[in-house]
Amino acid sequence: MRWQNQELDADDGALPGLGRAEFVRTVSTPEFEGITFHEVLCKSALNRVPEESGLPFRWTVNPMRGCSHACRYCFARPTHEYLELDAGHDFDSQIVVKTNVAAVLRRELGKRSWHREPVALGTNTDPYQRAEGRYRLMPGIIRALTDAGTPFSILTKGTLLHRDLPLLSLAAREVDVRLAVSIAMLDAELHQQIEPGTPSPRARLDLVRALADAGFAVNVMVAPIIPYLTDGRTQLDELFGAIAAAGARSAVTMPMHLRGSTRGWFLGWLAEAHPALLRRYRQLYGRGAYVSPEYASWLRERTTPLLERHGLVRPPAVPAEPAVAAPRAADPQLALFA
Repeated sequence: MRWQNQELDADDGALPGLGRAEFVRTVSTPEFEGITFHEVLCKSALNRVPEESGLPFRWTVNPMRGCSHACRYCFARPTHEYLELDAGHDFDSQIVVKTNVAAVLRRELGKRSWHREPVALGTNTDPYQRAEGRYRLMPGIIRALTDAGTPFSILTKGTLLHRDLPLLSLAAREVDVRLAVSIAMLDAELHQQIEPGTPSPRARLDLVRALADAGFAVNVMVAPIIPYLTDGRTQLDELFGAIAAAGARSAVTMPMHLRGSTRGWFLGWLAEAHPALLRRYRQLYGRGAYVSPEYASWLRERTTPLLERHGLVRPPAVPAEPAVAAPRAADPQLALFA
């Protein structure tokens, strides 16, 4: 790991004058068995979105790197390789925490050059993964954005967002706040296999209901749709019906894609759990990361009338300057608010 020669004698979390990554300390606790936290002091909080993509936001904030949700299909897995960690188990269990992210964000938002452009959270790893319960980074981030008059959006699988709902309701009186919940399936057994570290789908539906009751126009990301496992008409109809019943205003769907090392991680699991599907996956994805155009078209034809049937209209765009770009390791799923 890039910080392997850096050590900390003090245990107070203060910056010990270390170089390069500004590493502070490594923490393991019984409460998070099997997970190691690497606390760092970040130099910047706002990430500018590259110019290649056409997303409706220019800026993101990622309080952590790595994610204990452990979703087999997570597109952000390859980003851990930059830290000389692997994109598999390390991504799930070696969590980098930017302990000073809220203070740095507040300083950046206070600059005269800041034009109050929309900021997206949840574009890489989930800001409401379990570690947020320990570090409580999001309240400071929400307050910093609100005090700076900056609109923001949050995409999460984490029901810990319940904790910050009063704060988000207050923020929504001052700035545009968009909230979205990711729910890819209802099947409890499949959920445990593919998203073992996440709250249950039913718990996330309860979150949708709580957000809707608080007055938010909730969008649900039904993604990824996993070929041959979650793309059945009955499965999708039941899922869309549950999402609508929970009070969601809109939903977005898209097929799973497997870029970089995520492909090997997911297909390794598939070979163990559903070996009969391997050949079909190789035909569907070829040597690339994306499903064939034929499958994508077929899936649209299947999902569109079902979404319409349940009244799940496409969400409105986030107010923004001319939309650009996706962050590093950008993903089509980030077009959530397009």
